[in-house]
Amino acid sequence: MNLLTQSPFLMYSDGVGNIFEDESLYVTGRTGWDAIPVPVEDWIELPEGGQLYELPGRRGIGIDVATGEMRLCEKGWAVAAFIPPAHTGLYLSAYETMPDAPTLPLFCYTAAGWQHEKLYVPAIRVEDDIRQECSGYDDKQIKTGAAHLIEVYPHNRLVKHLMETCCMTYTCPAARNFALSRWECPVPVSPACNANCVGCISFQPGDEEIVSPQDRLTFKPNAAEIVEFTVPHLETAPFPIVSFGQGCEGEPLLMWQTIREAIIEIRKHTDKGSININTNGSMPLAVKELCDAGLNSIRVSTNSALEQVYMPYYRPNNYQFTDIIESLKIVHDAGGWTSINYFTFPGMTDREEEYEALRKLIRQTGLNMIQWRNFNIDPDWYLGKIGIAESGTSMGIKQMMDLIRQEFPKLRFGYFNPSMERIKGNFLKDFAHH
Repeated sequence: MNLLTQSPFLMYSDGVGNIFEDESLYVTGRTGWDAIPVPVEDWIELPEGGQLYELPGRRGIGIDVATGEMRLCEKGWAVAAFIPPAHTGLYLSAYETMPDAPTLPLFCYTAAGWQHEKLYVPAIRVEDDIRQECSGYDDKQIKTGAAHLIEVYPHNRLVKHLMETCCMTYTCPAARNFALSRWECPVPVSPACNANCVGCISFQPGDEEIVSPQDRLTFKPNAAEIVEFTVPHLETAPFPIVSFGQGCEGEPLLMWQTIREAIIEIRKHTDKGSININTNGSMPLAVKELCDAGLNSIRVSTNSALEQVYMPYYRPNNYQFTDIIESLKIVHDAGGWTSINYFTFPGMTDREEEYEALRKLIRQTGLNMIQWRNFNIDPDWYLGKIGIAESGTSMGIKQMMDLIRQEFPKLRFGYFNPSMERIKGNFLKDFAHH
């Protein structure tokens, strides 16, 4: 429960893993390039599974408790929070970057403060689904489940990759859920990509100073390997989904023939559950083929509804921004469920022109859902890479969400791909009992 009557205090790190509060400064939030006071009602306790980061080479910006003036905290490095899935951050950590500061790794950097012996972040919960709650993962059960799957599918390269690499090495939440035989089962298929995203989590060029947090799939699975483990999952898991397109791969649509073959074969064996693709939406004709084969839902990732913000981030090969709109329309027209994976960046996502472009996109495509995902990227680096020197005024993420909700009451907000049960109407289905 939020009982704050004022902003919490700014925190700083001593550079060796210890974090302290500075009671002479209230914490501020960042929107675009600017540091501003955070409305007191926007603070919530840091949800379970959240973490704090120190930001080397950066000084936090606070509001002096005595004078009300903004100033830097010179006592140590700035601090930011990672907020767990199902929550969307409203303000980034506000700091001044020193000339020799390293580029930050690919995580989200939400503002964070300290008050009443508790950690606070400006965020809202956008999703009731508990599928990635920390408390729902029992490491012992996951280890047992992973070993069992490898034993059951001894020759399946994809199961081996998902269990040994994704589940046990990277603790990928989707792979861990697969090990526990529940909910959304990840199906990576493509070692290649047709975009060169600035913040790609599975491939970074050698001349970049940041490294990708995970290694990309190195082989092309065949349809038989996919069908072998996805059919039993759809048959037995609660609220089952199989999802092509994962963080450990390139663009799944480049493997659309294999995916189509797998979908056709899956549906010969079971009509249960939902078949989903997470994609950049770059190949509308391939999307049409997948819909004809039985694809149920699509989630198209984008950092913006504006072409001029999309293009310098995605740096696409052989496709245009209009293709992603077309892909959403095709799935909608085929009666499927459409979402966008909307990389939310305070000060960019909530600009007036972005808001207008998002409204247009929703109307154009008949969009079903926005997944308000926190953007995992160094804010300075991102704005520099896409050429935004002045971010201008913004309305606030929360206000933008409210306006979109009012105008499009049927549009769903969330963080995860919904199961067929939720798509069919019971959207607030409580996962807590499974």
